[in-house]
Amino acid sequence: MTTTATDRRDDSTPIARDLVAGLVVFLVAIPLCLGIALASGAPIISGVISGIIGGIVVGALSGSHVSVSGPAAGLAAIVMAQIQGLGSFEAFLLAVLIAGGIQVAAGALRGGVLANYFPNNVIKGLLVAIGVLLILKQIPHLVGYDSDYEGDLSFWNPDGSSTLTDLAEAAKLFVPGAMLVGVTCLALLMAWDRTPLKKLKVPASLVAVLVGVAISEAFRLTGSAWAIEQSHLVSVPVVGSEGMGWGDLVTFPDFSRITDPAVLLAGVTLAVVASLETLLNLEATDKLDPLRRSSPPNRELVAQGVGNMLAGTLGGLPMTSVIVRSSVNAQNGARTRRAAIFHGVLLLGCLVLIPGVLNRIPLAALAAVLLATGFKLASPKVFRQMWDEGFKQFLPFFVTVVAIVATDLLVGVMIGLATSVLFILLSNVRRGFRIIREDHVGGLVHRIELATQASFLNRAQLAMTLGGFRRGDQVAIDARTTDYVDPDILSMIKEFVNETAPARGVSVSLHGFKDRYPLEDVKVYVDWTTKEIQASLTPDRVLRVLKEGNERFTSGRRLSRDLSMQVDATAGGQHPMAVILSCIDSRSPAELLFDLGLGDIFSVRLAGNVASAKALGSMEFACKVAGAKLIVVLGHTRCGAVKATCDLVSKGLDPVEATGLTNLPSITEPISEAVRMETRTEGARDGSNYEFVDRVATIHVRNTIRWIEDNSPVLRSMILNGEVGIVGAMYDVSTGHVQFLDGIGAAGADERQPDGAAATR
Repeated sequence: MTTTATDRRDDSTPIARDLVAGLVVFLVAIPLCLGIALASGAPIISGVISGIIGGIVVGALSGSHVSVSGPAAGLAAIVMAQIQGLGSFEAFLLAVLIAGGIQVAAGALRGGVLANYFPNNVIKGLLVAIGVLLILKQIPHLVGYDSDYEGDLSFWNPDGSSTLTDLAEAAKLFVPGAMLVGVTCLALLMAWDRTPLKKLKVPASLVAVLVGVAISEAFRLTGSAWAIEQSHLVSVPVVGSEGMGWGDLVTFPDFSRITDPAVLLAGVTLAVVASLETLLNLEATDKLDPLRRSSPPNRELVAQGVGNMLAGTLGGLPMTSVIVRSSVNAQNGARTRRAAIFHGVLLLGCLVLIPGVLNRIPLAALAAVLLATGFKLASPKVFRQMWDEGFKQFLPFFVTVVAIVATDLLVGVMIGLATSVLFILLSNVRRGFRIIREDHVGGLVHRIELATQASFLNRAQLAMTLGGFRRGDQVAIDARTTDYVDPDILSMIKEFVNETAPARGVSVSLHGFKDRYPLEDVKVYVDWTTKEIQASLTPDRVLRVLKEGNERFTSGRRLSRDLSMQVDATAGGQHPMAVILSCIDSRSPAELLFDLGLGDIFSVRLAGNVASAKALGSMEFACKVAGAKLIVVLGHTRCGAVKATCDLVSKGLDPVEATGLTNLPSITEPISEAVRMETRTEGARDGSNYEFVDRVATIHVRNTIRWIEDNSPVLRSMILNGEVGIVGAMYDVSTGHVQFLDGIGAAGADERQPDGAAATR
């Protein structure tokens, strides 16, 4: 990951950044801990105890750098049901202790691997859904309508009404003083990065809370009618008031019910739900980490387990990694676990030392902080990014968002996960195999290439495909890249090979089944030039084969060839269809350029594709004796031999004197003729002008064709009789395309010699 100058500056004081982030998380965590305890039907102090343990203990043991743990809103309904079902809070605490032990065991047994099976689009949907819920649920608190507890993330209310109903009620029952605080704090947060305020070394969230407290205190001290009542402020329990003593802070579990099946079942239920929520939130939190570090899920399960065992022992609620607090932590600059630990220390300190001071904080100010967090999580930019990744990524993401908002975190994630799995299944149905039409020299072959996993889901489509072949078709079923073939698929293929195909007159070849499945590899079609195929070819047909092969080469659709089988098949003799005279340039191997196999062509390679007597003898043998049907003179762009010749001619240098290479004239002299014949270039006539070089190379190809015809009566006679064709071509080294210059046969004298000069050697 690239580190910018800003990142380096920000990391220069990581401790200060962590402490400030921990302070902001602490301020947000106070009402959340209290509200979740209230919603769970547990003693209100139990939420704060879990927050303290989640910060200090889990924060120290966790491997996550920005995750913050504490009581989770997603567990509130389960906690309330378990407390009521078990009959006492003490029995419930024993279930929490048992759940923690199960989590420790799960982490030790590497159960955190489950985190790897949640798709990225579902995790992003989780983050956006939490953002949407924060926006919807915090707007009423922003204006002083505090009918719901802080931390409530349920769209539906117990009485059947919805969050939309709360929004409508908030518009009528708002508190002017609280609304002024909330709107002012939110405006400050939204404008922070757009004003010189961003240069301050203090998080905007902390400043917003302090501004909110200042406004509230100003109303209170001046006796304003807009003074905010205590019900709209943070309400931390104060030891010594309302009959609360230090002994009331801790509740111990009822160990007498250790063998109660209901308690054991409750422990298992809490362990499963809390572990799943933790792994989901941990995966999502890693995406919020500005340094994109990965957290070890197994270590996190152990840390959460230890935290829940301690919470169950001391009277706390069950805890998980929590997205809301983790988001606030990451967005306020946290870089290490110190931020989470510090937030826990502050929770402990406030409970013991300064609860009265914290009770001056307006809930509307904290709502503004959470609203700003929600806007960042549910940014329209995220929706655009997911849409740009394609419909198959966007739909599971969107379904996850809607499902979490409409239900709860776990149910919504499972719905999103099911949607992703459905897309995978549909994709597997369509992509279990692919059909490739391959035009080999021996005829058209329908290659069925099985995917890595060929499952029963592909059975219906494969049956339709096999049923569509008719008499005379050649089919190749290729399993060379397949790791698993379902027994149903194997049975269908065996039936097609042994019964259906022979009855319909369909030829079937098999590849890749031997040694892995009870099917023997067999090859029926021919993908090399045999004697019979060579005899049936015409020069025009060979030219089409070469053109089609180059088109496959440039488009990346090369034919699948069994080269080891071709080695065996051609060991007893060769029957190539063409002879190609090309340059020795390493970028122009003819077999690759035309997508050919073993035994398909004779290849003559000489620098600058200069024909010589020996080359001519090779071509005569290839055509007259071995039966090749086409001669191709193949030049190429940016040819080194042509470029060097252009430089020598332009400077009037002798090749031997200039280079010391005594045999170089045998190459440069024929090419020099093409240099002199090129008359269209007006710019530089040397190797620096690639347009000039390529024109010379093209003329040289035409000259070589004429020289072959003039110096081989055998080949000239075969060309005139139509037994053999001859054609020139230019290969573009920058695109891979081969351009054929003339039709098959001899080119006219005017085309070959623009200046009427004779071609000699």
